[in-house]
Amino acid sequence: MDENTKLNIPEEQEIDLVELARKVWANRRLVFKWCGIAVIVGLMVAFSIPKEYTTTITLAPETTDGSRSLGGLSALAGMAGISVGGTEGGDALFPELYPDIVSSTGFSVELFSVPVRDMDGELQTDLYTYLQEHQRSPWWSVILSFPFKCLGWVTSLFQDKDVEGEGGVDPFQLTKEQTEVVKSLNQRIAVSVDKKTSVITLSVTMQDPLISATMTDTVMQKLQDHITNYRTSKARHDLDFAQELYDEARTKYYDAQQTYAAYVDANQNIALRSVQTKEERLRNEMTLAYNLYNQTAQQLQLAKAKVQENTPAYTVVQAATVPLRASKPSKPMVLVGCVFLAGVASVGWILFGRDFIKQFKG
Repeated sequence: MDENTKLNIPEEQEIDLVELARKVWANRRLVFKWCGIAVIVGLMVAFSIPKEYTTTITLAPETTDGSRSLGGLSALAGMAGISVGGTEGGDALFPELYPDIVSSTGFSVELFSVPVRDMDGELQTDLYTYLQEHQRSPWWSVILSFPFKCLGWVTSLFQDKDVEGEGGVDPFQLTKEQTEVVKSLNQRIAVSVDKKTSVITLSVTMQDPLISATMTDTVMQKLQDHITNYRTSKARHDLDFAQELYDEARTKYYDAQQTYAAYVDANQNIALRSVQTKEERLRNEMTLAYNLYNQTAQQLQLAKAKVQENTPAYTVVQAATVPLRASKPSKPMVLVGCVFLAGVASVGWILFGRDFIKQFKG
């Protein structure tokens, strides 16, 4: 009895599937009708979504090796008679942190004042104004956001308005509008780093192709400047200190030289021992000042070389170019998605929806 039951289960399932297929085929006009409506809706949706253009560039950073990078610097120091002891610590700014740098609030605020111009040349403004006032949106977003705008307008009547500081944007205390622009930038700028090759991929998506390419190049330059400032901060601090020592030593040497020359001119043809002793003392002071001046000059040149040594170099593998085609929306994918959903919904209605409604009414 059990064996016959087990043998009959597949046959009953096969019969059920055939019956379901026949039921769907008998109502195929309804399926085609729903799919036809979905084609129209899909076209409306696809052409209502604003076009977005993406510009992508790739950078290959210079690989840093502590012992190798100090080789030329140590040789230069040896020629100057100065020894460089020890090696510098490892770089704390790993390439994996580059996406966090670009998405930081301070980095985004620096982009607010970047001038942008659209492809047609009709719009010339800064990035902040462009993202806040010149963004296109689909028609349904206006309808859906209308109640929230009305609610926000009513609540704003009972709240104090945000007042921007006279000095411009303050990253420490952003207004609501500025925070929204920062969030929009974080969604439009993408940075990824290949862990194996350390190749940096940077892409920016905007509604205008020229603005997309312009901002991609700008973000690349600002990221390079940020990394360069970090890696050369210690060397530049040492350079400023060496410059101060050099200026001070040069002033002392010039003063000692002028004092010695004036004393010699005033005491020519005088054979007094006291005069000769003071002249010798002034000459020794001038020599000591010159030696200090010469040593600080060497240290200054060494500090300048160290700044150049620590400055990273980048190779642009793929430069920014104005995109010719929109990256999104993908109209075929939107159309296929709408037709697929309509087909699934119509089949579900034929197989289960009608019976459920009849049972519910009954």
